[in-house]
Amino acid sequence: MEKRRLGTTDLELTTVGLGTWAIGGPWDWGWGPQNDANSLRTIREAIDLGINWIDTAPCYGLGHSERIVGDAVRASGQEVLIATKCGLVWDDPASGSTYERLTAASVRKEVEDSLRRLGVSRIDLYQIHWPEPEDQIEEAWAEMARLREEGKVRWIGVSNFSVSQMERVAAIHPVASLQPPYSMLDRRFERAERSWCRTRGVGVVAYSPMQAGLLTGAFDRKRLESLPEGDWRLQNRQFVEPRFSRNLEIVDALRPIASSVGCSLAELAVAWTLRDPVVTAAIVGARRPGQISETVGASGLVLEPEVVARIEAVLAG
Repeated sequence: MEKRRLGTTDLELTTVGLGTWAIGGPWDWGWGPQNDANSLRTIREAIDLGINWIDTAPCYGLGHSERIVGDAVRASGQEVLIATKCGLVWDDPASGSTYERLTAASVRKEVEDSLRRLGVSRIDLYQIHWPEPEDQIEEAWAEMARLREEGKVRWIGVSNFSVSQMERVAAIHPVASLQPPYSMLDRRFERAERSWCRTRGVGVVAYSPMQAGLLTGAFDRKRLESLPEGDWRLQNRQFVEPRFSRNLEIVDALRPIASSVGCSLAELAVAWTLRDPVVTAAIVGARRPGQISETVGASGLVLEPEVVARIEAVLAG
């Protein structure tokens, strides 16, 4: 698989990484109940296909995703890079609810808990999940820099940060990477963060390149109505009318383009995100065996300028 270096770090990432948000199971922003056996097989399949890094977070199932990732990586016997996060914590696991906290003491406790759940001695990429509470981001970042000095994490990055927020923490310690949402349906990253990352050599790992499944071509109104009550997508604007119907029209218009390229709609969506050299890699979620094999082909898939132009015409409506 194609690899790209993450900014100025020494991390060489396959351009497709495995996202494990869904396999965490139920919590406030979960994807509903999941099958752990399927999750373990999915992670092993991703590793066998050549994916060399996995993205997770403590809040995904309130620790459950990290435990599953740790179990799967140890069972594989392979060297796999792991990225995880901090900033969303909980008091009562039974509640399924999280809240934001970025104090130094909380960040230190979170990294220790993540190391234990993952079963590793060092985390390859440690990120602030959300810049909330905003008045604590400098405190959290300074503690993360100390954790790096101590060898508990290799590199530190941010997720969902604006340019001004990245500037604030970069004054304390360099930002290794940004993890923004980025897809054909969500291009906010292009407004300012893209240029900032490019000029400063900051790595970019884009999440939700398939827009939570919308750009795979497998979604329709019937599937939307069948989502379990705990699926976060029921609260997301991309799945609410009139935007949902417009998104389905876009997907239908993309089908002949994918066919002309000889790839799946999912691969087209991920390859579009990766077309920009500023983007180091794209996080592709999977929770059942067979899913990741349908998108891993996006790694190394080059979209010719005329193909990109056709996609842009569709998106412009």
